[in-house]
Amino acid sequence: MSGEPQATAVARGLVVAIDGPSGSGKSSVSRAVARRLGTAYLDTGAMYRAATWWCLEEQVDLADQAAVAAAVDVMPLVMGIDPAAPSVHVDGTDVGEAIRTTEISTAVSAVATNLAVRAELRRLQRAIIAAESSPEAADTSFSGGRGIVAEGRDITTVVAPDADVRILLTASEEARLARRSLEVHGAADAAAVEATKDQVLRRDRDDSTVSQFHVAADGVVTVDSSDLDFEQTIQAVLDVVEQVMATAATTPDAGTGGEGPAR
Repeated sequence: MSGEPQATAVARGLVVAIDGPSGSGKSSVSRAVARRLGTAYLDTGAMYRAATWWCLEEQVDLADQAAVAAAVDVMPLVMGIDPAAPSVHVDGTDVGEAIRTTEISTAVSAVATNLAVRAELRRLQRAIIAAESSPEAADTSFSGGRGIVAEGRDITTVVAPDADVRILLTASEEARLARRSLEVHGAADAAAVEATKDQVLRRDRDDSTVSQFHVAADGVVTVDSSDLDFEQTIQAVLDVVEQVMATAATTPDAGTGGEGPAR
């Protein structure tokens, strides 16, 4: 055996992946959790919305899947991953507000169900996750290598199946519609809910053809926020993170992230 000192393994940053249906609170809860944990935050759904905005801006026919895929391949997208002020820029334009319009919400499924687009955006998502969790990138990443909370379709099963913590954040259809109605219309009365219903349920129905986000896969922890307020939901997610990490700390071989997350 060599008498040379052995190199000390450097732990990678924490990766938390959060999936769930529309209106479950994925984005707002994930962003808050990232701020509490001191990590980066990635809204993968915003990437599909940005791709939709870009295709419409470039006057690409969304029904032409090959043309849409080609446009997305060269889309100059920059994702701001600071949970205190996440941003989305395409070709130097801040599209953070533009991608939340009804026009984009109505059109996004045509882009999000394009398999070639999904493959390209997953590649970008994995690159961002790797950069924020890699100890080698600690000096150049936003989080300093502390890690990232990433949320969106496929995140727990396809994009980051080896995440340290994987959560399916769900809620009843009634709760999800009420929340999205408040977000979009500023009210949750019957008329507002009805106006929101098609957008939410159709998006889930369309996306379910290429992604599974209603039932937790093996190893994914379900958090049902139907009867929880915003702060309670954040705490429920943080509790899962703490429990999973505590288990990983006592059973190192149970982890999926190489040397395990930074403590």
